Amino acid sequence: MKPGIHPAYGPVVFRDRAAGHAFLTRSTVTGEKTVEWEDGNTYPVIDVEISSASHPFYTGTARVLDTAGRVERFERRYGTRAR
Repeated sequence: MKPGIHPAYGPVVFRDRAAGHAFLTRSTVTGEKTVEWEDGNTYPVIDVEISSASHPFYTGTARVLDTAGRVERFERRYGTRAR
């Protein structure tokens, strides 16, 4: 790689505030705050609103929308369309 043009790539802790879950990975993102990790080292921490630990799709709590029921309710309210 060409020296001097790439951002620093190092360990960073991403912390999901909603789920109380944190994981250590490598990234070019840096933060002002730091946290002491399980291994005793201090790393920059990035707080995120949602991650795979709290997202409904990954946790299995996603709701399936009843589109057929909505269409039927609309047709009951406003009548069916003349074709």
